[in-house]
Amino acid sequence: MPHVQEPKLIAGNANQPLAQAIARRMSMHRGKKMGLVDARVERFNDGEIFVEVYENVRGEDMYIIQPTSNPANDNLMELLIMCDALRRSSAARITAVIPYFGYARQDRRTKARTPISAKLVANMLVSAGVERVLTMDLHAAQIQGFFDIPVDNLYASPIFALDIANQFRDRMGDLMIVSPDVGGVARARELAKRLNAPLSIVDKRREKPGEIAEMTVIGDVKDKVALIVDDMCDTAGTLCKAAEVLMENGAKEVHSYISHGVMSGPAVERVTNSVMKSLVITDTIAPTKAILDAPNIRVVPTAPIFAQAILNIWNGTSVSSLFEQDTLGPIYDGMYAAE
Repeated sequence: MPHVQEPKLIAGNANQPLAQAIARRMSMHRGKKMGLVDARVERFNDGEIFVEVYENVRGEDMYIIQPTSNPANDNLMELLIMCDALRRSSAARITAVIPYFGYARQDRRTKARTPISAKLVANMLVSAGVERVLTMDLHAAQIQGFFDIPVDNLYASPIFALDIANQFRDRMGDLMIVSPDVGGVARARELAKRLNAPLSIVDKRREKPGEIAEMTVIGDVKDKVALIVDDMCDTAGTLCKAAEVLMENGAKEVHSYISHGVMSGPAVERVTNSVMKSLVITDTIAPTKAILDAPNIRVVPTAPIFAQAILNIWNGTSVSSLFEQDTLGPIYDGMYAAE
């Protein structure tokens, strides 16, 4: 009898809770138990990474769930070595599910003698045997063109739209979507369009790297509930400063919706002590205990959309359909009602 390929999940150490949540979600969608492939991803005493897959994967459709978040180099090497192990074990197809794509900020040469590290990472993944990439909210959309293989870039904005419609259902007319810089206008505009809300921009000018000299609000935020939208929050300095400027310009409240909570250094403390009433991030990067304990930080799950995207890739149906709230709403049933 011909072998029927099943989607099989395997995960590194970067975000095990998300991988397990995706497996549970796929079990629910398919009506049959799906677990993570039994494997070990360990380190020798000198830090070298070793991978051993305990299950047969010959001829299988494999999905490696591994964000390349902090420590970025270790998690990237885990991903590459897992790819090599699966390729040498005759897996039929290898898809890298990278909820957070590290090195995405290095997508172009900003000055002489600097690298384009995002392209280098793309080359490494393809060389290791990856045949498709599934990710969320790439820092720069053109990174998809760095690959000569299919790249499915999911968006957090449809999930955020469901959350906003649920959290601010009685104040939808007061909302103002805010981009914290000019580069993020397209992302903010897309969410504003989903919510039928106006758009504002915080324009910042830097005297030197890491130091913000001046911030100017473009648009009238007076008496508005300002929602800052961005793809990542690293040290939260710019985010917290933007929130202060919005309040100084008359906003009633400031909330933030950020796709990837990098949250390095003093970020959690800054957000906790800021004028922001809430910061909403996704679980593409495993949240730390400090994040989970913070009173004004909330985490929304991405497992439902990733699980459905993996199933759609496996059975050859549309992934872009998940960007529509009529499709996404039922997937998040129980958390948010479809609007």
